[in-house]
Amino acid sequence: MILYQIPLFDEPDPLLKLPSTQSIKYAGSKLKLIPQILQLAQKVNAKTILDGFSGTTRVSQAFAKLGYNVVCNDISLWSKVLGTCYLLNTKPRSEYQPLIDHLNALPPIDCWFTEHYGGHTNDGSAMQKDGLKKPWQLHNTRKLDAIRQEIEILNLSVVEKAVALTSLMLALDRVDNTLGHFSSYLRQWAPRSYKELVLEVPEVFTSTGHHEVHQSDIFELVSEVSPDIAYFDPPYGSNNEKMPPSRVRYAAYYHLWKSLILYDTPKLFGKAKRREDSSDTSSASVFEEFRRNGDGRFIAVEAIEKLIRMTQARWILLSYSSGGRATAADLNDVMQSNGKLLAVTEMDYKRNVMGSMKWSHEWTPSTAKPNQEFLFLLEKE
Repeated sequence: MILYQIPLFDEPDPLLKLPSTQSIKYAGSKLKLIPQILQLAQKVNAKTILDGFSGTTRVSQAFAKLGYNVVCNDISLWSKVLGTCYLLNTKPRSEYQPLIDHLNALPPIDCWFTEHYGGHTNDGSAMQKDGLKKPWQLHNTRKLDAIRQEIEILNLSVVEKAVALTSLMLALDRVDNTLGHFSSYLRQWAPRSYKELVLEVPEVFTSTGHHEVHQSDIFELVSEVSPDIAYFDPPYGSNNEKMPPSRVRYAAYYHLWKSLILYDTPKLFGKAKRREDSSDTSSASVFEEFRRNGDGRFIAVEAIEKLIRMTQARWILLSYSSGGRATAADLNDVMQSNGKLLAVTEMDYKRNVMGSMKWSHEWTPSTAKPNQEFLFLLEKE
């Protein structure tokens, strides 16, 4: 455990135990925000947490390790697999070692992943004869093909399969040729891509809390659960009007993890060989919506307001980035009209922005700075 002491609410706080977490590289990861998220939940004495957009599940893992009851949810299948691996595990890590050893010992084969995503070294160039860059080198996709086939053949329980798939995802993440997503690949092979694909037992744990893992539409789920506090980190679309929406949608970023989990050899398109169901017309989230409604208001902001209204929790913890599609003024209005804003924490400086404010709306000028991260703690009326 690492110990942190973080000032919030203008008064000293006790030392906060920060548990370790594990996951893949992720564009929207909140790893660095976990201390602040945990401390805000601790301040309101919450016991049950809804992590509504769990992504890498790092936030859910941290809460679970601290004894909270966690409802972990994300629309992405690969996130559900991660949540199942870490939150629903009941065995010690050592019991999975024989399975991981067996998978590591498999001879390589050439199948679907090698055909579409494996590349020759080409004296350092990831550009292949088909004119496309690749996310992994051939020696690793051949191992991937063998391991993924074997996972499907073995008679594994739901949790065992999740552990095996998580181990494979983590191993692939360590030898990839990307910037952390699969919407494009590096032109020159990254040094790590030359390493051998080796599976390790994930850092699974057992915890005292009662946990649930869902892959649900968030609007449906919030009407079914009643946590003490709901943490929301929606996939805000970029506020760059010139950026195509497909480049900021998470289904486009992480299509390969979905293919790895489903093992369904889908139809592909584009230079990154994305799944057809990751296209703009079939994978859009309302929170990533880049358009405005007839009144000139961002549709994404309306979705956030609807989510806050529907959520059956006393407290809501909302994450917001100044690069997101929602505007600061609109977001402030949404929160002020749905409850009492207890705290606003600006992540760049890890301080309570409200400490020096006369009016709560005065946090909004800070969002003019690029890449500012905010956490809002709202008590619903």
